[in-house]
Amino acid sequence: MGTPDFAVPSLQCVAKSGHELVGVVTRPDVPRGRGRGRMPPEVKVAAQDLGVPILQPASLKDPAFLEALRNLDADLFVVVAFLILPKAVLAIPKQGSVNLHPSLLPKYRGAAPIQWAVIRGETETGITIFQLSPRVDAGDMLLQEKVAIGSEETAGELYERMKEMGASWLVKAIDGIANRTVVPVAQSDEGVTRAPKLDKEDGRIDWSKDAERVRNLIRGTNPSPGAFTRWQGQSLKVHRAAVVDGSGEPGVVIEVGGKAGPVVATGKGALSLAEVQPPGKKRMSGTDFVRGYPIGVGDRLGNGAGEGV
Repeated sequence: MGTPDFAVPSLQCVAKSGHELVGVVTRPDVPRGRGRGRMPPEVKVAAQDLGVPILQPASLKDPAFLEALRNLDADLFVVVAFLILPKAVLAIPKQGSVNLHPSLLPKYRGAAPIQWAVIRGETETGITIFQLSPRVDAGDMLLQEKVAIGSEETAGELYERMKEMGASWLVKAIDGIANRTVVPVAQSDEGVTRAPKLDKEDGRIDWSKDAERVRNLIRGTNPSPGAFTRWQGQSLKVHRAAVVDGSGEPGVVIEVGGKAGPVVATGKGALSLAEVQPPGKKRMSGTDFVRGYPIGVGDRLGNGAGEGV
């Protein structure tokens, strides 16, 4: 059970593992693009290549879907980047359901664990394979593996690494269930943190924060939903930045003549904007931005609600 590209390597690894794959459950096709044509989820495309039955319920509580799910006669449900399963679904498989979660549970329970780990400046995260229960991301753990986060790594780059690593660990957990070599371990009630879904406003830069916190926000929201600030009345996206020496009023440009783009003061320290994207334009280096746009020392970035300047 899964929908986005994060689940595709897991599907492919399970299909190659020697365990019988009896079916795939994913979300319905959705309108995309300018023509608004209905496009299939990435998992559906991968499942079609494998030639396995595909179920795309509009509701996981639909009686017809539940009957079709029972008819697959699966011993185990495997869930990666999907919806919360209702009790009626959890009750079907003989050996229960397992989920791949990209964090060191109980830290970062929720929809965006990779992004929040980077935003919070973590130096490591992990893969947890656990048994699903009615409590979201709170079931007993089967396997857990630590993953280092690079100092310059963005959430998107970490996502790409973890979807491949997670797939191999998922198969190890399934093997362990089949041969009864994995022992479930209850999650601790201590150290629980949340990782809710991010929206556009979560990417708004607050220049009153210290430089490292702003840099981590930029890394953690790259590529989605994207960090941004206001400049000359328009939204300016910031894709990459580096902490540099400097001080001044938060949000004010204090240097433009360097080699790494405009330097902006924060609540503590300063940031060099290494990669930005003006409205309607492609990404560009900070130096190209300085050359092509009228940004100068003393210009203010931000000044919107919640931006701290």
